[in-house]
Amino acid sequence: MRALPVVTRAVLFAMCAGAPQPALGQASHTLVVAPGTALATLGEAVARASAGDRIVVRAGTYREPLVTIDKPLIIEGVGDAILDGESAHAILTVAADDVTIRHLHFRDVGVSYTSDLAAVRVLAVRNCRIEDNRIERAFFGIYLAKSVGCRVIHNDIRGAARDETSSGNGIHLWAARDALIADNHVSGQRDGIYFEFVTHTIVRGNTSEHNLRYGLHFMYSDDCQYLGNTFRYNHAGVAVMYTHRVLMAGNRFVSNWGDAAYGLLLKEIDDSRVEDNEFAHNTVGLSADGANRLVASHNTFRSNGWAVRLLSSTDDARFERNNFFDNTFDVGMRGGETTTRFAGNYWDDYRGYDLDRNGVGDAPFHPVRLFSLIVAQNPPTLVLLRSSFVMLLDGVERAVPSLTPSSVVDDTPALTPIR
Repeated sequence: MRALPVVTRAVLFAMCAGAPQPALGQASHTLVVAPGTALATLGEAVARASAGDRIVVRAGTYREPLVTIDKPLIIEGVGDAILDGESAHAILTVAADDVTIRHLHFRDVGVSYTSDLAAVRVLAVRNCRIEDNRIERAFFGIYLAKSVGCRVIHNDIRGAARDETSSGNGIHLWAARDALIADNHVSGQRDGIYFEFVTHTIVRGNTSEHNLRYGLHFMYSDDCQYLGNTFRYNHAGVAVMYTHRVLMAGNRFVSNWGDAAYGLLLKEIDDSRVEDNEFAHNTVGLSADGANRLVASHNTFRSNGWAVRLLSSTDDARFERNNFFDNTFDVGMRGGETTTRFAGNYWDDYRGYDLDRNGVGDAPFHPVRLFSLIVAQNPPTLVLLRSSFVMLLDGVERAVPSLTPSSVVDDTPALTPIR
């Protein structure tokens, strides 16, 4: 796998300009919260603290109403400091700039059908840091709204969702920008990570697995990057919708199986890149519906049902120097002819030759199997996949490739896997 693409100068500038800073440097005073002492609740400590103070929460279980952080503070747990929502309410609201929350254990946030109750909810602030926390059985885990420059790093969020209506998202961003979501583990939620109206944000090094719906759900969120994440065993891996200029690089989309499941769905997106990713053991590896001017390069598609499924609504996309191994169908088509182009990919089903020994096949490769077109029109026929009838169809297709879409062809197939 190649090194991840270099971040552009413009993105680096945006990251630096919006990067969260430590919460006012060295805290002025330290307040200690501990069971059975004069300062036995976090709410009381916040009320007594001054801007820039540090609150240390010692090991114990704290059951108290929703606590609102309304001044710049550092709040950190020592030992197993448990903030318990008693399955009835939210736990913390951050309503001030430059707040840091770390090393706390949140559990049992209440479920609501009218409010987005969260373990930590951040509202219209700048430069918050939420790091190294454990969150269990939360409706929403970490919820950022209208916030700038926040960092959500190395949190472990484990939900117990049974159905979509009674569960929220692990990490939820709405109308936020310049955030960093890095090295978190999310499981058992509705969506592991959810973005809506988010810009110039990086999602890096996270693992999102065993969620009811998506590992990552990404809507109306331009100029973002997600790099080096793992999305596995979700009902569907990642959905990127109605978005412009997204970079998706170095991710793993693994074992997202089920009806209408996929590793990555791209729907109505423009001018985006999918590079150096691994798609393995998914019903559909990558589904492109209106993914205009997409560039997909140096990806590996291995042991998927459909490696790539293209709808004719995708215009001017390019699939270049990707590897296709052991997929049932390398490319599936729906709709009419496409302007998507394939060039220089490695196809393990290619049976061509290389007389001039330049590493490029001398005969073009048609990756759309005739049987895949039949399955697209009549899904129950998939039961015939291993039959002699399908073997006959494959033979006819190799002899008369004009039976499959003429626009889906790789004129320069690679003879050896791309590195």
